[in-house]
Amino acid sequence: MTQPAHGWRSHYALLVLLFVYTMSFIDRQIMGILVQPIKEEFGVSDTAMGVLTGLAFAVFYSALAIPFGRYADRSNRRNFVAYCCAAWSVMTGLCGMATGFWTLALARMGVAVGEAGGGPPSISMIADHYPPQQRGRAMSVYMLGPQIGILLGLTLGGWIAQHHGWRAAFLVMSVPGVLAALLLRFTAIEPRRGQWDAPGSAPVGVAAEPLGTLLRDLWASRAFVRITVACILMSFTGYGIGIWTPAFLVRSHGMSLQGAGIVMGLVGGVFAMLGALTSGWLSDKLGKRDARWRLGVPMLGCLLTLPSGLAFFLMPAGDAWQIGGMLVPRALAFYVAFAFTAVWWTAPVYAVLAELIPAHRRSSGLAIFNLGMTMLGGGMGPLLVGALSDFLVPQFGNEALRWALALTTGACFLLGMLAFIWTLKPYAAERLIPAPSPRPAVPLTAAKV
Repeated sequence: MTQPAHGWRSHYALLVLLFVYTMSFIDRQIMGILVQPIKEEFGVSDTAMGVLTGLAFAVFYSALAIPFGRYADRSNRRNFVAYCCAAWSVMTGLCGMATGFWTLALARMGVAVGEAGGGPPSISMIADHYPPQQRGRAMSVYMLGPQIGILLGLTLGGWIAQHHGWRAAFLVMSVPGVLAALLLRFTAIEPRRGQWDAPGSAPVGVAAEPLGTLLRDLWASRAFVRITVACILMSFTGYGIGIWTPAFLVRSHGMSLQGAGIVMGLVGGVFAMLGALTSGWLSDKLGKRDARWRLGVPMLGCLLTLPSGLAFFLMPAGDAWQIGGMLVPRALAFYVAFAFTAVWWTAPVYAVLAELIPAHRRSSGLAIFNLGMTMLGGGMGPLLVGALSDFLVPQFGNEALRWALALTTGACFLLGMLAFIWTLKPYAAERLIPAPSPRPAVPLTAAKV
C-alpha cells in the first residue's frame, strides 16, 4: 500500500491539525451552550442571538476566506495556519472580557477573522500528506475536530459556565488554542504541494492566477457547484442545530445548562466521532469499487438522519431516565442515531474536493467552498432558526424553538440528499485521475520543518 509522504511524521502532522481544528470548533461553537445565560444577561431576543452566533461571525469569516486561501496557496501553509490559530484563540479570550452585547459581537468578529485562515490550508496540507486512496480516512480523522470540539466545548464549557459564569468559559477555552498554534508552527512538517497528483495537473510554483480565472473554472465545474449547494444545506442545518439544541433541551425538556452541555457534548460528540470515522472508512472502501460511492455515503447519511432528527426534536417532553442524579429525556435515544449519521457528508466531501481541485489552487478553491457554507450556512442557519422561533411563539409559546429546529432539519436533509444525487454524474466525469505511481516523497532534509 502507498505510504504517506513522510511516514509517521505525516500522521503526527494530521493529529496536530486535528488539535487546531478542534480548538477552532470549540471557540466557534461554545456559543451554543452559552446562548441562554448571555441572552438573559444582555436582555436580547432569539433573533439578536442568531445574529451574534451566526451572521456576525460569518460576514467577517467570509470577507477574508478567499484572500487568505489565495495567500496560503503561495506561502507556507503550516506557518499561516499556526498564526491564525493563535489569533482566534486570543480573540476568544477577549470574548470573556466583553462588557455588553456589542463588545461581545466585536470579539466574535475577531474570532472569525482568525478562523478564516484555518480550514482550507489545513485540508490542502492533508491532501499533500496522503495519497488519494487514503484521503477518506485521513479526512475523517481531521473531521473529528468539530465532534471533539462539541464534546469538550459543550461539556466543559457548560460546567464552567454553570459554576463560574459564561465569561470564564471563554477565557479557559482560549488557552489550549495558543498551545495548538505553537505545536503546529514548531513541530509539524509542511508537505510538498501536488506530489500525489498526475504529472502536469498541478503547476506548482507558478505565479498566482487571477481570481476571475479561478472563479470561472470553479463555476464551470458542475460537480463543484452541486457539491457546494448540497453542503450549504448541510451546514445550514448543522450550525443551526449546534447553536440552538442546548437551548431547546433547557426550554422544552427542563434540563439544566450543565446537563444540556453534558448531553450534547458526550452523547453528541462521541457518536458524531464514530459517525465521522465510519463515513471515511466507508467512502474509501466502497470508493474502490465505484468512485461515486464517495458521494453515495453522504447521500445515505441524509436518508438515515431524516427520521431520527425529526423524532428527536418532536418527541414530547415528560418521559425521562434518571442517570446519575440527572433527568435525561428519552428523546435522546433518537439523538444518538441522529448524531451518528448527520456527519456522514463531511469527510467524503473533502476527499472528493481534493480530487476535483488541483493542488496549486486547492486552498483557494476550498476557501471559496467554505465561503458558501459559512456565509449562507453558518451565517443564516442560526439566524433563521432564531427568527423562526420568534415567529412561531404566538402559535407554540415555549415550544416554538422545538418546531423551528424540526422544520429546518427536515427540509435541509431532504434537499441535501437530493443535491448529492444530483452531483453523482458530473463527479464521475470530472474527477482527476491520479498518477499511475505516486511521485517520490521529498527527502526529510528538503522539507520545510
